[in-house]
Amino acid sequence: MNIRFLETFVWLAKLENFRLTAEKLHTTQAAVSSRIASLEEAFDVRLFDRNTRSATLTPAGRRMLAYAERIVRLDGEMRRDIDAASDAGLIRIGVIESIVHSWFPALMAQLRERYPRLDVEITSDTTLHLIRLLSTDGVDLILQTDPVPGPDFTNLPLCEFPVRWAASPRLGLGGQALDVARLAEFPIISFSRHSGPHATIERLFAAVERPASINCITSVAAMIRLVADGFGVAALPPAIIGRELHEGALELLDVEPEFPALPLVATYRSQGLPVAARIAELASEVARAMSAAANHARTAAPAKPDNVDKSPARSAMKTKAKTPAKAQRTTPSPPPATPPAKRRPRRS
Repeated sequence: MNIRFLETFVWLAKLENFRLTAEKLHTTQAAVSSRIASLEEAFDVRLFDRNTRSATLTPAGRRMLAYAERIVRLDGEMRRDIDAASDAGLIRIGVIESIVHSWFPALMAQLRERYPRLDVEITSDTTLHLIRLLSTDGVDLILQTDPVPGPDFTNLPLCEFPVRWAASPRLGLGGQALDVARLAEFPIISFSRHSGPHATIERLFAAVERPASINCITSVAAMIRLVADGFGVAALPPAIIGRELHEGALELLDVEPEFPALPLVATYRSQGLPVAARIAELASEVARAMSAAANHARTAAPAKPDNVDKSPARSAMKTKAKTPAKAQRTTPSPPPATPPAKRRPRRS
């Protein structure tokens, strides 16, 4: 049995259109019709009800579809597993800087272990430019924030980056409830224009009476440096500023409304290098593992004790404890003042 014929059958069942199926498989409508006819002859059954505009599955076709999908999927898995050992050559990966500063090194370590004969070329840029590179065959795989529409591209969700407002402690914004109107009093340091986070910032500050000063920067490292130096505030994934938070150069702010999480996606050309699809799957595994570990660390962290216990019982205990301390002071008290001498009455 020809696996290619079964793949054609599966796509025609999904698209219900000979022209679209031919475009998807980069072949002709005549070839699609011929493959379906060969399957119908082999099984001696009609698989589709055809008309001038569409093709819909017959009852026999619906029964066959489940088996065909399993066979096509297993064939793909078998080929990927066999090809993995012989992968060699060059893979060009485009990646946004936020990923570079978080779990990308872990992905590179996995690539080196699983594909030792594969050379990797890395391009770090904005999502907009990476999509352009992928569309013009400048890269084979991109790790970024926006799914690319169209049948020529495959998008695989990776994980979501939580995003929080951050600032230098010298601005004095930590430990208090804030809103965007308060943040607008400071310069806003944003990801590049046309990025998802920048669009969110513009939407959040659109209703603020005092317009915020929004400064777009393409370099994440530059953003972090400017915020740490007290130039302004920025919405950043905590995953990329862990060192600055630990060292006290940055602090997270309590702002309402919360900044939405940043979705990450791997995108590659549907008819591109087979290894690009495997690396996208590997990126998904690494990203989800790192995200799960970060979530576990946050939930497992012990709660910080309050500096002041405001319960009445505790307050009373503190008051009683302090009273004897005052009585035990050893500093000598000044001597009492000498009373004034009594005046003698005047003689008249």
